[in-house]
Formats: sequence, structure tokens, C-alpha cells
Amino acid sequence: MTKAYDVVVVGAGNAALCAALSAGEAGASVLVLEKAPEYFRGGNTYFTGGAIRCAYRGLKDVKALIPDMSAEEEEALEVGSYTQAEYYDDLMRVTEGMSDPALAQTLVSRSHPTLRWMRAQGLRFVPLYGRQSFMQEGKHRFWGGLVVEAVGGGKGLSDQLFAISMELGVDVWYESKGVKLLTDERGGVCGVRVQTSVGMRDVAARSVVLACGGFEANAEMRTRYLGPGWELVKVRGVPYNTGDGIRMALDVGAQSYGHWSGCHAVAWDLNAPPTGDRNVTDLFQKHSYPFGIVVNVEGRRFVDEGADLRNYTYAKYGREIMNQPRRAAFQIFDGKVKHLLRDEYSIAQCTMGEADTLEELAGALDIEPQGLMETVASFNEAVQSGEFDPTRLDGKGTLGISPPKSNWALTIDTPPYLGYAVTCGITFTFGGLRINERGQVLSTEGTPVRGLFAAGELVGGLFYHNYPGGAGLMAGSVFGRIAGASAAGV
Repeated sequence: MTKAYDVVVVGAGNAALCAALSAGEAGASVLVLEKAPEYFRGGNTYFTGGAIRCAYRGLKDVKALIPDMSAEEEEALEVGSYTQAEYYDDLMRVTEGMSDPALAQTLVSRSHPTLRWMRAQGLRFVPLYGRQSFMQEGKHRFWGGLVVEAVGGGKGLSDQLFAISMELGVDVWYESKGVKLLTDERGGVCGVRVQTSVGMRDVAARSVVLACGGFEANAEMRTRYLGPGWELVKVRGVPYNTGDGIRMALDVGAQSYGHWSGCHAVAWDLNAPPTGDRNVTDLFQKHSYPFGIVVNVEGRRFVDEGADLRNYTYAKYGREIMNQPRRAAFQIFDGKVKHLLRDEYSIAQCTMGEADTLEELAGALDIEPQGLMETVASFNEAVQSGEFDPTRLDGKGTLGISPPKSNWALTIDTPPYLGYAVTCGITFTFGGLRINERGQVLSTEGTPVRGLFAAGELVGGLFYHNYPGGAGLMAGSVFGRIAGASAAGV
């Protein structure tokens, strides 16, 4: 007879393990179902950079998350502040005002308290030096509302969460796929049917938390909901996020919600594997494009590389690349900005070219040479004067070309010329289940489905069209904690 649990959590990423910790902290017996084998555990969390966006009022709030910061480190930091109002405004701005106001406010207001809770559980954080700060006048100046990351990035976050969960007594079943929610005679959820390596098992529970990701690894669902061509893109993370949790919930009357034709998709190395590589993790991404230009195989620009801080454009530009010929694009830089390129541009697995002339670079990357030469010439002519400053929207743009470049426009005229070949890499999907501020899954009638809770990437209604960097992990932590506590209290 399979042991009954107070709470069963379906999934094993950041949101799922925050739910497990929260439920366990409340005294519940908890089982985590991980579809992957143990060596591939952790969901998409493992493949993130580990950066987490939270509201903070200044260095004191940052120090609350990094209490072992030395006095020398403090002196070398300039973090400014990132208020709840700024966070909320950024979220609404990039989602074109469509983010569910109640969910958005919960995310924003609970962001810093949730990270403090995670720190109290034993999670460790560090300043996000490498990808979110620049040295100016001897100080690390942070920009874009992101200042902390988990120690060890996404892998470190996953490993820490697993270790703490196991210390708390949370059980984990690997190679165990939730296939059906069990319901009682009144329609409430009372357990999960699980497909394990040794057969089907029914696990009884007082409540179930679904936190097993969206449908980004399901080519059929991508094509059905995102549109033609999406079956051809690369998946940044695990191959296991195939929409199982969403399907199970819809089967018991849950309400679908959010931007089902929208997703988080980025510039990803052209020759990356079809799904995530556990060794390379997130380093196939290429996010320094604001300091150069992006062209297609015809050598033509198609986006405003400087439309906003990278945090607020990278998650939507993957879609723009997917719409280009051969689903390919090329990020072009010159020697003036080489030192600004992020660490991911230095890995051995880069699909890149370097040359002393643009013609040679075009040949190395299979870009149409005449198109590239004409594009660079017209771009250089359009660059306006102004002070280049990578830490802010500097207004140094172009005039008279389309698309414009609104910020960080520098002429491309200094060898060596560098080019990086990218394609569309999908991270997660935006459509999913509707929940309330307690993490309860709502029915098609708008009432809570008794015993059913959700968190993480399968929650709909938070992100539309776009996404502010670091908000996904934060949302998973906030709503995972809420869902776990609520599930334990059933």
C-alpha cells in the first residue's frame, strides 16, 4: 500500500521545492514527484543563470540577503534602490499592461520577504557582478533592478533547494510522472496517479501542488498554441516540461488563463542541441546585443537593439529571430565593445567568427556580404553624438534608419569584427492555470478547486508578450511558498 501524504508536489524545480519547503515547514508530510531521473533533476531552474529580481530599498535590504558581505565589498558596491512601485511599473510596462494586477502585486510585495525566507532556510546569495554590473569610478554599479543571484547560479539554486528539502524530511520520487489527478465524489483533488519506472501507483494526499512547468518542450503544443514554426525552435531547458500539469488540471475543470500564444524566447546559439546541455546550462544565450547590431542572413537589421535595458527586451527578441530566414540571426560587434561582452561569449561552444574586415566576417558566418556592408554603412552614418553609458538608457541613438537604435549606438568601424550566430531558444510558455493569491487553482466557474494549488511556469496571467529578467525565478519562489503553505493548511 502506497503511503499517503499531506501534500504531493508535482515537479522539482525552484517553485516546486519552495512549495515543498513551505509545506514541510508547516508540519505537513511532503512528497515531490520528479519526472526526470535523478541525474537530470531540477527542471528549468538548473538551466537558469540564478538571477532573482526583488524589490529593495537600498544596501541594507541587499545585505539582509547576503549577511556575510565584507566591509570592503560594501564599499565597492552601488546598488541604488528598486522600489515595489518601480518593480510593478516595469512588470506592467513590458507586459503591455496585461499582467493580472492581483498576482503582480503579490509578486512584487512578497519578493524581498520571500528571499529573506529562503535565506533563513539556508539558501545563499551573492551580488550579481558578472552580468548585471559595470565598473565605474572604482565601484560596481548595478542596473536594471537585478542585484542578487543564487550561489552557483541555477545549478547552485537547485542543489541547495534539494539539500535543504531532504534535511527537512521531504520525500522525492525520481522517474515519476504525474498522469492524472485523483478526485473524490465531490470533485475535490485527493491524490495523484503516478507513472513510475515499476508501474502505476496511486498516491493519496490531502492536497496537490502542481509546479511542473509549461509546455515549451512539447512540439505539438507549441505549434498548436504559439503558431506555425514553433515546432522547429530549440528548447533551452529540460525535455520534460510537456504540459502534463496543465493537462491534468484542465481535465478536472481548472480554468485556463494567460497568454497562451506567448512565451519567453531568447537569442540562443545557432548550433546548440535541441534541449538543454547540463554542462553548458544557460551559456548558449547571447545577451550583449545592445552593444552591437543584429542582422539576418541577408545582412539586414530587424530589431531595435537598444530599445531598452537588456533585461526588458531579451525575452521577446527570440520570437523576432524565429521569424527571420532560416530562423537565424547574427550579433555583430567591433573591437571597441569586446570588453563589454558577457561571459557566455567566451565559451568554446560558441558559433562565431572573427575577422579584420566585415567582408571576411560575412564569409565566415554565411551572411550576404553586400547586405551586411550596406547595413553597417547606413548604420554608421545614422549614429548620433552623445555619451555612451552601458549602465543606463543613454539616449545615444540613430537618426534616419529603420529600425532605429535608441540607445548605445556606436559606429562599427574598429577591427577585429566579431559575429555570433544565434537562433530562437524557448525558455517557458506564458499560458497556464488561473490561481488566486493563496495559490489555489480556480475552476472554470471561478471558484477554487478543492485540494489543488499551483506555482511556477504553469501559472498563467503574470507574463504577456514579454518578461522582466529575473522575475520568473522570483515568481516561482513567491507563489511556491504561498502554495505550499496553503496546501499544508487544507
